[in-house]
Amino acid sequence: MDSKRKLAAAAVGAAIAPFLVAIPASTAGAHGYIDSPPSRQAQCAAGTVPCGEIKWEPQSVEGPKGLTSCSGGNGRFADLDDDSKDWKATQVGNTVNFNWTITANHSTTTWEYFIGGNRVAVFDDHGAQPPDHLSHTVDLGGVSGKQKLLAVWNIADTANAFYACVDLNVG
Repeated sequence: MDSKRKLAAAAVGAAIAPFLVAIPASTAGAHGYIDSPPSRQAQCAAGTVPCGEIKWEPQSVEGPKGLTSCSGGNGRFADLDDDSKDWKATQVGNTVNFNWTITANHSTTTWEYFIGGNRVAVFDDHGAQPPDHLSHTVDLGGVSGKQKLLAVWNIADTANAFYACVDLNVG
């Protein structure tokens, strides 16, 4: 390579380098959802409830940490936030096993479970990678009747989390 070509290549590299460094980590490289009791995205994937794009990728409900929406703030999956849809509520007792299907493992800080904005359980993985199938036993804290549980999988090395909502009939 002659010196003009080397100089041109170096200039192009220097010009695009700041953009490469500034690209945000928009995807965690990990995916997963609750399959049992069936989360809203599992219901969409199974065709139990008519939904849009989420039916094709139930494992992809990802958004910034700290959200409280079933869609993870992703407009493509807004169906999951629509409480007027005919979501099937699973009859459960006060203690429930939530089973996750993990389609791409990623280091995890915590798994959090919320009902009505109150955190009812947290599991700390200290940065470990989850297995392909994972289960958490959660005490729902004495609630009863129809409840929407929000589960949040917080990824260790990105600003993102994965979100799943599960409709339950407790009691």
